[in-house]
Amino acid sequence: MSSFTFTDRIREISRPFLLPIVNFLARLKVPPNAVSLAGFLGCVATGVAIAFGYFQLAGIFLLIFGPLDAIDGLLARSTGQKSIFGAFFDSTLDRYAEIAIFGGFLYFAFNSQAPLVGYLAFAALCGSLMVSYTRARAEALGLDCKVGLLTRFERLALLTAGLLLGWFVPILAILAIFANITALQRIFHVWRQTRN
Repeated sequence: MSSFTFTDRIREISRPFLLPIVNFLARLKVPPNAVSLAGFLGCVATGVAIAFGYFQLAGIFLLIFGPLDAIDGLLARSTGQKSIFGAFFDSTLDRYAEIAIFGGFLYFAFNSQAPLVGYLAFAALCGSLMVSYTRARAEALGLDCKVGLLTRFERLALLTAGLLLGWFVPILAILAIFANITALQRIFHVWRQTRN
């Protein structure tokens, strides 16, 4: 049975605050895939801002566009537009969004001669992608795999706080370590399920 994760709890808590936005978009007949695309473009803008050293602006972009990741799903369910392609499209754009954000850090690192930022961003990107891949692969095999310390919500929340407060280097270090630990947690979780 699928476990109720911290991210699920946050979504339940935030639902009353997001529903007015969902209802407004529904009245405008905005398709959920357009919301997913807007969220992705916001993350691209975040990556560009990071690349040129505008870290607080990048944090504001994430604060604005990050919630769209929850809104698109709510909109799809409330308007009866939930689809297999929509779920696939949203997940794919989420991965490209993370590449855009961490790619911004890499660009900044190479142009500012800040190799530590580059190494941490690369490790964080690898961990983030593997967290998502391990869950997708496990669920394709019919296994539950929602466990782990840093899901996408936690990663975006930490990044947003780090950018707004100017603490992006320690936050990148946390992501570099714990995103990869999360991927290992999921590998171990799947191993335990298959062993039983």
